[in-house]
Amino acid sequence: MSIKVSQISKRFGTQLALDNVSFSTRKGEVVGFLGPNGAGKSTLMKILTTNHKADTGVAEVNGFDVLAQPRQVQRSVGYLPEHNPMYLE
Repeated sequence: MSIKVSQISKRFGTQLALDNVSFSTRKGEVVGFLGPNGAGKSTLMKILTTNHKADTGVAEVNGFDVLAQPRQVQRSVGYLPEHNPMYLE
């Protein structure tokens, strides 16, 4: 899987969650997001998996734009967020 993130920013009200984040990964690389609580790790994952929209910037997963091609992104990513959305049963 490859990921390209360019100048992604996201605000929730007055709280700046992501501020011009940019990076890229190549197919076959193993990467992780590290940082303290509130650093924006979950917010960025939600943007990359099409669950949130960035305020500014562009992101691609496997060559698919997360805004323009969300279905193709969703088909190529498996993501279980921190708070499990599945039923408790």
